[in-house]
Amino acid sequence: MPLSLGLEPRFTFAQFKRINPIPPDTLWELVYARNAHAITVKRVPVALANLRAIFEASFQLANQVGFGAMTLRDLSKATGLSMGGLYGYLQSKDALAAMVEDLIRHIGGEIPRWFDEASLAPLVRLDSSLRAHVFMSELLQPWFYFVYMESRVLEADQRKVARAAEVDFQAAMARQIRQVREMGDREAFLLAAHLQSVIQDWYVKRWKYRAEKISVDEFANSLSAMVAAQLRVE
Repeated sequence: MPLSLGLEPRFTFAQFKRINPIPPDTLWELVYARNAHAITVKRVPVALANLRAIFEASFQLANQVGFGAMTLRDLSKATGLSMGGLYGYLQSKDALAAMVEDLIRHIGGEIPRWFDEASLAPLVRLDSSLRAHVFMSELLQPWFYFVYMESRVLEADQRKVARAAEVDFQAAMARQIRQVREMGDREAFLLAAHLQSVIQDWYVKRWKYRAEKISVDEFANSLSAMVAAQLRVE
């Protein structure tokens, strides 16, 4: 049975990219909409172009010198925006990190809803959510990588937000796992935690999979097989 997005079960990366509800080329509109209360620049085309420059430069600088060592002055120089222009979008590095965390948390919350149809077999819902998460992390790898690597250097309040996003994802996966097979809360929590760690390994340690020439589809299929075996479902 086709899924609500028009996909077939065990869909491929190419198929997902064609119907992705949050395509990368519209990402800046979503960032702007979710942070409009804090962004003083109201000319939308200008704001979208500058948001793209800010985030792309931030990810590059974070990889080069680390987010903790990066300064807003570094970001101003990398983007070509004056400090005053930069303050039209964010007041601090924590504000920048908060935008990244918010977007990834939003996406993590949306993914299970894309496949939340009662007519679908529980394993199909779980498998589709996991595949979509892997594929979104492939499309938005710098964002996911940033959340994983840089959350440890954030202020305490912002670290709580990062942890909450991780807990939310695990809770959603645990619910779907219990729908596939009846089990205790702790067992479902642990399996969800293991699955999350496997997905994180994909977008954090890209070099390892690149060396073995493992594609994102091969990785997703392996994850599907592992889940089915663990839950003893054919």
